[in-house]
Amino acid sequence: MNKEEIKQLVENNKVVLFMKGTPTFPQCGFSQRASAILNALGVTEFEHRNVLADDELRQNIKEFSSWPTIPQLYINGEFIGGSDIMLEMFESGELSALLTEN
Repeated sequence: MNKEEIKQLVENNKVVLFMKGTPTFPQCGFSQRASAILNALGVTEFEHRNVLADDELRQNIKEFSSWPTIPQLYINGEFIGGSDIMLEMFESGELSALLTEN
């Protein structure tokens, strides 16, 4: 997946999670936590891409976001962060508020 395809994906979907594995079979603890946070907030339907299945995506998403690690969460076209930031925002209620905005 090239950078233009990534841009289209994040702009055309409310929630996108770039992760290692899938929501039903995460392949790292951080991706598992990110998926679990979304589920805890009632977000069970969201776009996701497995970076382990696409080497081009794995490199391009890091350059696209200027963020070196996976997972990466986008909401309403905006880069939110990885699982640590997601956890902080979940605990503060900030992530829930972002998800309920249109």
